[in-house]
Amino acid sequence: MFMIFKRYTKLTTLGALAVLSLTAVTALSLHVTEEAVAQQVGEVQSLRGETEIPDENVAPAQSRQNTQAGSFERAYRQQPPLIPHKIDGYQIDRAVNQCMQCHDWPYNVDQEAPKISETHYIDRDGVALDEVSPRRWFCTQCHAPQSNAKELVRNDFKSAMDLD
Repeated sequence: MFMIFKRYTKLTTLGALAVLSLTAVTALSLHVTEEAVAQQVGEVQSLRGETEIPDENVAPAQSRQNTQAGSFERAYRQQPPLIPHKIDGYQIDRAVNQCMQCHDWPYNVDQEAPKISETHYIDRDGVALDEVSPRRWFCTQCHAPQSNAKELVRNDFKSAMDLD
């Protein structure tokens, strides 16, 4: 009985030492982390910049779309036409597509707007539909509004018409 108690005491002591060692390592790592955070506090800046929380930031000026009359030239064969008018605030989601109010048949006749291509009325299995295919519903996936915005990256693109 004494041998069992002695062995149990020895195991308990080893377990307690292991727990104490783990606790010490954890406490040390937390202390190091706190010091690292404290050193970086001076370098952290708010996404709001210098504006205090109760104040409002002024929105940066945005480039606006070129709204010249007529349509834009295409730069390559099969390029989706560019959108020659403003679409700021247009609602295009699963239930509503404001583009359809002017460009879907028969509204395009009254609005004197280009009609959507017949390819937009064909589903993925090649079946002709009476309504725009769900895969063509989100116009801005392919059709981009024309903008006079400054290029974000250098662009050396040449139109297929300009190539020798």
